[in-house]
Amino acid sequence: MPRAKTGFKGRRRKNRLFRHAQGFSNGRGRLFGPMAEAVHKAWSYAYVGRKLRKRDFRRLWIARIGAAARSLGTNYSRLVNALKTANIGIDRKILADLAVRDFAGFRAVLEAANVKIVANEFAPV
Repeated sequence: MPRAKTGFKGRRRKNRLFRHAQGFSNGRGRLFGPMAEAVHKAWSYAYVGRKLRKRDFRRLWIARIGAAARSLGTNYSRLVNALKTANIGIDRKILADLAVRDFAGFRAVLEAANVKIVANEFAPV
């Protein structure tokens, strides 16, 4: 029986991995074995990174909301509790965006949630 080489299918599989390894240095971008390892590792890191990015953004939003809330004389936990009891369904992403870009709107949301605002000389107008 004649020997069957990989031919078109194997070349297509290798080329797909080589395309993903563009920019890798030395053998990690040229030799199939190390290149395949590097590409598979990069894919796994990318998967994990997509999960970590969600966590990081949530922490950033909470920090921004907390800083804006403290400038109005309350804290993050009281603010979130007041929003929940007032049935105001604004998520943290939108709240953080309001706190950064439209402080008057953020203040209006707090007033709608009946959060006690203390006048603070450092609060932006």
